[in-house]
Amino acid sequence: MIIVKVGGSVFSDKKGKPENFDSATVRSIAREISKFYPRESFIVVHGGGSFGHPEAKKYGIREGLPEDWKTANFRRIGFTETHQAMLRANARFIEEFVRENLPAFSVSTSSVFITENGEVAYGDLEVVERLLELRFIPVLFGDVSVDLAKGIDILSGDQIITYLAKMLEPEKVVFLMDVDGVYDGKPGEGSLVQSLARDEIDSLLERLRCTASGTDVTGGICNKLEEAKKIAEHSEVWFVNGKVPGRLSGAIRGDGFGTRIV
Repeated sequence: MIIVKVGGSVFSDKKGKPENFDSATVRSIAREISKFYPRESFIVVHGGGSFGHPEAKKYGIREGLPEDWKTANFRRIGFTETHQAMLRANARFIEEFVRENLPAFSVSTSSVFITENGEVAYGDLEVVERLLELRFIPVLFGDVSVDLAKGIDILSGDQIITYLAKMLEPEKVVFLMDVDGVYDGKPGEGSLVQSLARDEIDSLLERLRCTASGTDVTGGICNKLEEAKKIAEHSEVWFVNGKVPGRLSGAIRGDGFGTRIV
């Protein structure tokens, strides 16, 4: 089984108009998966891109529910609106996959996972496992979450994948990005790291200044590497450019261009 994470920057311009969607790129990703399905089983997890992030920021979802009723209810409304935005993104994904004759099936993340301070505290994967047995392709997404400590929070797609990898131990996890892989500096300035051992990740994080007091200058790759370090305990991990046709296929075959973590 292979888990594919489609980053928000792959299917959407985060700096563009709210809820813009790159149908052609998602259709291309679906076509590549169709070359291997049903010989391989797949789970797809996508980020938010220009969906969900504006609402989450506007309503301060990550700050949780305070005791003040007015503020708390303002965030309850935002919790709902953020989730609805992510459902719209997910619906677009499903449409493109079905057009390529792939039985993608939406699994609402906020109904499966409960968090505690933003980390997965519990996930009920029975439906996901049954869908895989029935040869569906479960599609999950970054979403809002009911949180044991704060009442509400946000659960990222990367954290979802870490939990899925731990519980399901897929053969591979492929992160699709809008760059060619992991660099030892800013993309375009540093060099592409084509092969990376799990025990080398910490030193790379230091070079990228991924510390509590440092600045993440790499567009969020620090968090992805932290999750990849956990995932690599269970699976082979790839980071490849999801906007370039053929890169996903190469990672699935094991001969791709990008960054491979073992």
